[in-house]
Amino acid sequence: MSLLVPLNLATAWEAAAEVVPDADAVVCQSVSRTWREFEYRAARLAAALGEFGIGAGDNVGLYLYNGNPYSEVTFAAFKVRAAPCNVNYRYLSSELRHLLEDADAKAVFFSPELADRVNEARAHLPLLRAAIQVGDPGDPVPDWALDYEALIAEHDPALPIDRSPDDLWILYTGGTTGKPKGVMWPHSSLIGAMAGPFRALTLPLPETIELVKSNIAAIYDTNRVTRQLAASPLMHGTASIIALSTFTQGGAVITMPERSFDADALWRCVERDRATVLSIVGDAFGRPMAEALDAAAARGEPYDLSSVFMIMSSGVIWSQPAKEALLVHKDMKLVDSLGSSEGTGTGMRISDRKGGSATGRFSLGENAAVFDEDGLPVEPGSGQQGMVAVGGPIPIGYYKDPEKTEATFRTIGGRRWSVPGDWATVEADGTITLLGRGSACINSAGEKIYPEEVEEAVKAHPAVVDCLVVGVPDPKWGEAVTAVVQMAELASDDEVIADARTRLAAYKLPKSLIRADAVQRGANGKPDYQWAKQFALDSLSVD
Repeated sequence: MSLLVPLNLATAWEAAAEVVPDADAVVCQSVSRTWREFEYRAARLAAALGEFGIGAGDNVGLYLYNGNPYSEVTFAAFKVRAAPCNVNYRYLSSELRHLLEDADAKAVFFSPELADRVNEARAHLPLLRAAIQVGDPGDPVPDWALDYEALIAEHDPALPIDRSPDDLWILYTGGTTGKPKGVMWPHSSLIGAMAGPFRALTLPLPETIELVKSNIAAIYDTNRVTRQLAASPLMHGTASIIALSTFTQGGAVITMPERSFDADALWRCVERDRATVLSIVGDAFGRPMAEALDAAAARGEPYDLSSVFMIMSSGVIWSQPAKEALLVHKDMKLVDSLGSSEGTGTGMRISDRKGGSATGRFSLGENAAVFDEDGLPVEPGSGQQGMVAVGGPIPIGYYKDPEKTEATFRTIGGRRWSVPGDWATVEADGTITLLGRGSACINSAGEKIYPEEVEEAVKAHPAVVDCLVVGVPDPKWGEAVTAVVQMAELASDDEVIADARTRLAAYKLPKSLIRADAVQRGANGKPDYQWAKQFALDSLSVD
């Protein structure tokens, strides 16, 4: 059986609405939409997109916080055969402009708090046909924008159309220079990558509409409905890729209205909305979640976790101690998934009260391998380092970037592989130990942060002569952004960081500035990141 499925997600989700019209599809605090309502609202929104001339091959930006509209816009874009493109809501106007410009976005949906940034960017986006504000009733709407709910109310539902499995979903991820790259996922690969979840349900991969319908009927008949709490942002691949699978199973995606992570709010949401699966990003979520459970138990008011079957994490390593702190409160499956925006199913680590593997140790997925630099498989137990690769249902490449596409999506041994840059060794038992990215990329709470971009922002301050940025181990963030700086004159850390804040999203800002008499570089001027990292570790007394 081919893992490239001849099916379109919008068509599959329309079938789900036929099978379980009265079941929950999206839930956010007091607002829930059934599958009938979810499809109806998306169809009206699709009609509006069609009125703007948006259709097959066009791209739509989602500059949104979590909430029901995120999924509605995704469904609507799929309906007209356009590609939804995630936009990090932390981006400032210049970063927003670059991404929407790179994506050739014809429309952008944005949260009200982000309106000023959209207004600054839109004058430089000649392809943009519509900016739609997604707010609450009564929120003032700028005169240059359209109101989301009014747009839905003013249009009749678009009728279903013929669609292609080659239609795209574009997932933007950071590039090696800090500029985002759009990873192009065809629907055929997205559905093909759902083989694992459907196998776990002992159901076939839905290759036809008939299988979509029979799978969903079987899931409801056996009371195995997924209610996914997307605790991490849907604008990241971790939550959004799981959500695509949840919808294809006829399940519900639950979100929280909070603008920053609140572990107690998460557990209250679990209780209220009976979440069965939680999607998070490593210790930055897992540790405060365990602490909130500890505190609630100490108060004699433990949270009801009876609905939770599984917690899934991806994007950053999830430590075994953090998992064990959660398992104290309930035995459940804690799944640490190894993958990237460029390919899923690379590896997995499952923990429960029976035990789990060491942090950073993964079982390879069925379509994954580790190759040396000559393209040969790394021998188990050899201690040799190699590049982690995944084949099967993978993206077709980066949007408008054939050079980077060729570098990442390689043909090895006559087969096409995604090789995003993770390095590992292969143990004697066939499991792998992840070593990290070969580049200097910093992974902070699942966010990819690239040193060059931060360095340029820090060096823009007149007191800074030179700067190198590295990641240092941090119990909360995984890696903390740390700047080693050479100063020409006196300036406080707060002054330098405040200046950089005008150029960078807040999550990219250095957590620490460390002063050096001189920043060490090679004779050719290239940065010496090995020196910078050791200097930072020594200065901060970090092992």
